Formats: sequence, structure tokens, C-alpha cells
Amino acid sequence: MYDRIKGFRDFYPEEMAAHREVIDTVEETARNYGFREIATPAMEPTEMYVDKSGEEIVEELYSFEDKGGRDVALTPELTPTVARMVVAKQQELPKPIKWFSTRPFWRYEEPQQGRFREFYQTNIDVFGSSDPSADAEVMAVAVDVLTDLGLTSDDFDFRVSHRDILSGLLESFEADVDVQDAIRAVDKRAKIDEEEYMDLLTDAGLNYGQADNFDEMLHTDADELGTLAEMTGSDDVAAAVENLEAVLSAAEDFGVREYCTVSLTTARGLDYYTGVVFECFDSTGEVSRSVFGGGRYDDLIEGFGGQPTPAVGFAPGVMNSTLPLLLQRAGVWPAEELSTDYYLLQVGDTRSVAARIARDLRESGHVVETDVAGRSFGAQMGYADSINAETVVIVGEQDLENDEVTVKDMESGDQTTAPVDEFPGDRERPTYDDFA
Repeated sequence: MYDRIKGFRDFYPEEMAAHREVIDTVEETARNYGFREIATPAMEPTEMYVDKSGEEIVEELYSFEDKGGRDVALTPELTPTVARMVVAKQQELPKPIKWFSTRPFWRYEEPQQGRFREFYQTNIDVFGSSDPSADAEVMAVAVDVLTDLGLTSDDFDFRVSHRDILSGLLESFEADVDVQDAIRAVDKRAKIDEEEYMDLLTDAGLNYGQADNFDEMLHTDADELGTLAEMTGSDDVAAAVENLEAVLSAAEDFGVREYCTVSLTTARGLDYYTGVVFECFDSTGEVSRSVFGGGRYDDLIEGFGGQPTPAVGFAPGVMNSTLPLLLQRAGVWPAEELSTDYYLLQVGDTRSVAARIARDLRESGHVVETDVAGRSFGAQMGYADSINAETVVIVGEQDLENDEVTVKDMESGDQTTAPVDEFPGDRERPTYDDFA
């Protein structure tokens, strides 16, 4: 007997049925906005992640030398891969490029709430547009994903910020500040105590007075963001505030502004973010980690050797992640149960007729099972019940002698007969009620 590897999970059919419903909803929402599906490799050169994040990233990767002597890694995220794909065909791809993909990723890190070493997420990205409408559309997709899954604004907190406001504020101080380190400190703000947070800001180059002043600026109300530019005299802050307000205005037109809360303490820890960023949290705090996040990363394509290309996107985790936890907490997690439209129960030598009926029903798009194990009547009926069959069609030798089949409604237990040549006939979804 073998044990499952730590940080990995099995999903049995009932569990997978619920996850599949979530994945289908997320993907259908993306398709409704014109995003096109792509597929990507499970493995990339380790160098691609080292160049992006530094040598220390290797400790978090499933990396190894393959049989060809190449240093490779199981993909820990999709963004570098799609950047590579855009660069490869940048001139011929029509802009904007709108892609989505659902697939597994792997990170060698300590498992915790909503985080496993293998996880599945759907990446949704727009390349080739710097217009605020692109940011707003991505946020609209994110909100629609949540509401289409049954959540309301009472269930989640959608926090929006701007990286250039943060960097502009930091650069306004008379100090040699490591901006990226300071922004990483802001990203950790809610996860550590105040003393540790202030120490991280001072380690980044601010003195304690400047760190305290900077943190106070982060609590500026949405309708007073313009005062930050006045206080700092920074053109960069003024431009970033204007951009954030333009994105929020577009979000209003997209019908999702009511879901967005301006929160400058939202930073996103990854260095490649350049503009508007956002994160989704459980409004009750029961799911303690971010449900998902995203934002703009305008420099990434150029960093991979392509032409300057603006980009914005987000990536909700759909399995082994925090989105399922939020749905479960809110009571809208899909039922973990099997669903079967018809079970064809055979009694005696009736396989050819049962198979014909099954084919006809499947051609109409129904989920149909029939006996493939030569089991007894009782065993077949028990199996039909175990797979939640809505209707059982009994094809027995005695029924066929009368040119009939028996149609049984499994919920009520009622049953009746139907002419075999008229089942299913031209009916889209024949049930007991059609023949009773």
C-alpha cells in the first residue's frame, strides 16, 4: 500500500463533480468576454524562473536534470510561459490578445490553508492594451466569476490599489529606499505584527518616522487620493492616481464598481506588477489568505525579449486553493454528488435493444449508463440508485414480447410502460410523466 505524497490530493468522482462545475463556470465566464483557451507545457527550463525571480526561487520549484542533461522545472505559475508564447508570435497575433487556461501547477512549499504543492488555477490575461478599459474588463470577469458561482458582495472583499502610487510615495522621501523591498513589506502587512512590519520598512531604507508617515498615507480614502500628489509633489503619484480613477470609472461602466474598495495597503508581492493591482478576500476572514489576485504587468513581455507590450490579468485557484474554501464557507459549493440522466437496466438477452436506446439518448446529449457486468436486476437497480439516475429504463425480455419497455422515476418510485419503438422517439428528454 502506497501513501499519497505530501501536498498532493486525490479527487474522487463526487468531489470532482463539484470542482468541474466550478471550473466550467469560471471558463464559461471568460469565454463570454471573448477570452480564448490555450494549452501550455507542464515543464519549462529552470533558467526561465531563475532569470525572472533569482536563484533562490529554485528552492520553491520541482526542478531536476532531465535525461537530456537539461535543467527543467514543473511550472509553478503560468505568467512566464504565456509571456514566452506571446514573444514567439508577437507580430502575427491580433491585439489585444485575450487568453485563458486552466491547468495544474507545482510549488515545493509547506502546505497550509488553501495551499498545496499541486494546485489548479485558471489564468485570464489581456496582452496589448494599456487602456483602463482592459483593467476594468479583467476586474469585471473576476467579479462575474464570483457572482456566477453564487457569491454576493457580502461574501467577498475586492480590494484595488496601484503599484505606482506606492512606489511614488516611497520615492518622495529623502531616503535611499529599496522600493521593491518596501512594497513586499506592504504586501506582508496584514500577515505580521506592526513591529515586524515597521522593521521591514526601515530595512528597506526608511527611518521610523518616514515609515510611520508612509503607512499613514496608505490609509487615504478613495475620494482623497488626489491629496497624495499634492503632499508629495510627485508627478508619478499624480499620474498613478489619475490612472486608478480612470480604471474605477471604467469599472462603473462595466457594472462592477460597487464591488471594488480602494485599499493602498494591497500591494501584490510579485515584482513584475506595474500599475493597478487587486486582491479578493473572504469578507468574514474565515479564509485567512487571499482568494486570488491580479493586476497589470506592462514590462514582463519586454523582459522576455519581446516588444514593449502592456498586459493585465488574474488567476483564481479552482482546485487545491482558496476559492473552493470561500465557496464552501459561503454555502454555495456545488453538491458533491454524481448525476446521471438515464440508466438502461437489462433483464435477459436484451443488450441490442438497450444499446440502441442508449445511443439515441446520448445523441440528444444525455448522460446514460447501462449494465456492462452482467449483474442481476437488484444489483443493477442498486447501482442506478448509487449514481443518482433520474430515470431507469428497464429493457426486459417479457417487456419486449409486448413491444414495451418500463420507465421508472427514481425519485418517486413510480413506473409505467412505453412502446419500445417510441422510446425515446422525438422527445428531447422522455420521462415517466410522458407515458403515465
